[in-house]
Amino acid sequence: MQIQNAGVFASLHQAGEPLLLANAWDVASAVAIEAAGAKAIATTSAGVAWSLGVPDAAGLGARRAAEVIARITAAGLSAGVSADMEAGYGDSPAAVSATVRAVVQAGAVGVNLEDRRDGASLFGAAEQADRLAAARAAAGDMPVWINARTDVFLSGACPPTPAGVAAALKRAAAYQSAGADSLFIPGLVDLGAIAELVAGPLPVAVMAWPGAPTVAEFTADGVVRISLGSAIAQAAYGLAARAAAELFTNGTYDSSANGFDYGTMNDALQGLAC
Repeated sequence: MQIQNAGVFASLHQAGEPLLLANAWDVASAVAIEAAGAKAIATTSAGVAWSLGVPDAAGLGARRAAEVIARITAAGLSAGVSADMEAGYGDSPAAVSATVRAVVQAGAVGVNLEDRRDGASLFGAAEQADRLAAARAAAGDMPVWINARTDVFLSGACPPTPAGVAAALKRAAAYQSAGADSLFIPGLVDLGAIAELVAGPLPVAVMAWPGAPTVAEFTADGVVRISLGSAIAQAAYGLAARAAAELFTNGTYDSSANGFDYGTMNDALQGLAC
């Protein structure tokens, strides 16, 4: 079944009809997202980390990342699950291999692997290519979709100028040769620059947020995948803060209206508790 789901997941990356991902961080959020019509589920490392009391990019670790994937895939969802594994939870190709094996064994059919070494630097293109090659090898016979994330724009290392686009294209070529299936370019929403990247060696995935181009605009540019990253998790925690503040200051409860139906969620999770 996992191999079948992996094939379906790969087929959803299409120019003209991109895969839309509203990222989940636990079983309940994945259930809610699938109920809304999702064709696939992807995790957000930030949301997962926050739900476990850990800052994003601060050592969530392969074990805890894989445990969340295992719980989501055990929930009996029809959609395949892609794992955000940050930078692989270790610099070396061996560390990346161990993380990929863990999340694939947990049921993932796709992975994100980013090229940000830490808060201030990126792996070199060749170094990241070695890490991506290790990820491909670790997946073995499972046709895992590898979404190679480059932070050249998100980190501020490159603006969306011709030089910045050229730097991203250089990485795309190296990542494609290493076995990546798509290039993920969070932080870039300039449609002209995205169109240039779409013409490069890898299909392009983007991250959207309020004020970003619409799905229709990204689609017209040839993007094959659009995700929301941590936006839904941030919105959920924002709602918690607003509802609490309303209770404490006004003594009213209107902010918590229109929530997910209690009975629907409870029924969906029946039999999953360990």
